[in-house]
Amino acid sequence: MSRLPPGATVRRDAGLYGYERALRRAGMHLVAGVDEAGRGACAGPLVAGAAILRPGKAGEIAGLADSKLLTEKARERCYAQIVRKAQAWSVVVIESDECDRLGMHVANVEALRRAVALLALTPAYVLTDGFPVDGLGVPGLAMWKGDRVAACISAASVLAKVTRDRIMVELDREHPAYDFKTHKGYVTDGHAAALDEHGPCSQHRLRFVNVRRAAQITAVVSTRVGTAGPGEQGESA
Repeated sequence: MSRLPPGATVRRDAGLYGYERALRRAGMHLVAGVDEAGRGACAGPLVAGAAILRPGKAGEIAGLADSKLLTEKARERCYAQIVRKAQAWSVVVIESDECDRLGMHVANVEALRRAVALLALTPAYVLTDGFPVDGLGVPGLAMWKGDRVAACISAASVLAKVTRDRIMVELDREHPAYDFKTHKGYVTDGHAAALDEHGPCSQHRLRFVNVRRAAQITAVVSTRVGTAGPGEQGESA
């Protein structure tokens, strides 16, 4: 569905909770938002979150916004409120090897579907960030920059981001050479240098061009017999 259902209208000044209020007025009482974190990273899992917030003041999350616009401490504060106050919430983790097997877009859609399916309550309507997700079993709306205009998507983005960041801190202890705790698996100069020096670890996504290149570089250094063959064409970091 590309439009709101009949009877649901949202004023421009309705604020972050306006879409949920409009959908409830149209009879959609359980509105879920879903979003992911880590799609653009070349290491670590893809994480999706889903949330159904309570109506009215009881469901408002102080300081809630798109997770990318919040500081780490602000995200943690919002996360604690969401898991305490939401009617239902869920988080799904797609490991890096499954991301490689499926491809990032398919893994992304699958993660969002799983997150909605795992909610303790079945939503009547689902708001997604950026692109439509079929196979949810209920109507929905894809929203441009949805994590900045719909509270339930913002909440889902916080759930996904905080969960993934915590995972990357744990992975840093297992793979200290890459400094995952700082860049969270995204491409930085330091991460690129570590990749070139050490090659990829089990948490790197081989569909990414920079990871395949680093694997070839370390293969040359370790064997001294020439370059490895070309890797699979896929996502570019």
